[in-house]
Amino acid sequence: MQVMLNERPVEINPGDTLRQVAARFKPEADLIIWNGFPVQGDRPLSEGDEVVLIRRGERPNLEELEALMMARHTPGVHAVLKRACVGIAGCGGLGSNVALSLARVGLGRLILADFDVVTPSNLNRQQFFVEQIGQYKVEALQETLARANPFVRVETHRAELTPANIPLVFGPADVVVEAFDKAEMKVMIIETVLTQMPGRPLIVGSGMAGYGRNNAIRTEREGDLYICGDGVSEARPGRGLMAPRVGIAANHQANQVLEILLG
Repeated sequence: MQVMLNERPVEINPGDTLRQVAARFKPEADLIIWNGFPVQGDRPLSEGDEVVLIRRGERPNLEELEALMMARHTPGVHAVLKRACVGIAGCGGLGSNVALSLARVGLGRLILADFDVVTPSNLNRQQFFVEQIGQYKVEALQETLARANPFVRVETHRAELTPANIPLVFGPADVVVEAFDKAEMKVMIIETVLTQMPGRPLIVGSGMAGYGRNNAIRTEREGDLYICGDGVSEARPGRGLMAPRVGIAANHQANQVLEILLG
């Protein structure tokens, strides 16, 4: 009988249990994950089960690291995400949060485009740090993503996006995420993707300023266009962009990416 052990197929005896397999292959393991869930007791294994054995505090080698990072995901999800590519237009409050969430779930490839640099005012909601002030956002975000998941391939474009270059930059992407601050840029990318890249899902953000109700932020669909936000809370004097609500909207976008890629 065959099971997947730390992402590798191994032969075990019919009727073998989790504890027996742990004792045989990694007796020092103090965390056992079975089909995406940590378990405390023992149970018999079935053909095709996925088991991950982890010793707390142990730094795995690169060969094992990716399997261990993805151990808590539903079996089969990682294989699909590893083959996928997502483009992110803008690496600020929305874009940096979307990128980090997608890197953590094991997306195979990210295409990042932004021409701006990290400033102190960005630190209130964006996935950057004090020591990155002054760096180009695409380069700083690439560093951050590598710290979270060294296996995601990150392609960066330090350029302003226009109707002429959007289809070229995001041509390989299965899904495009809009993460601009300015309304006119949002309109531009919507028109460009829908007309020049037909059939390509586009996920945009609209309305997330301030500290209003969590559940006012929602996701709506119009064909290949997905809109995440409350639709009304624009940033303006007296109502700035803040990490909690921006993060909610960004993770609506990231989760919508997963729904599209995983069906």
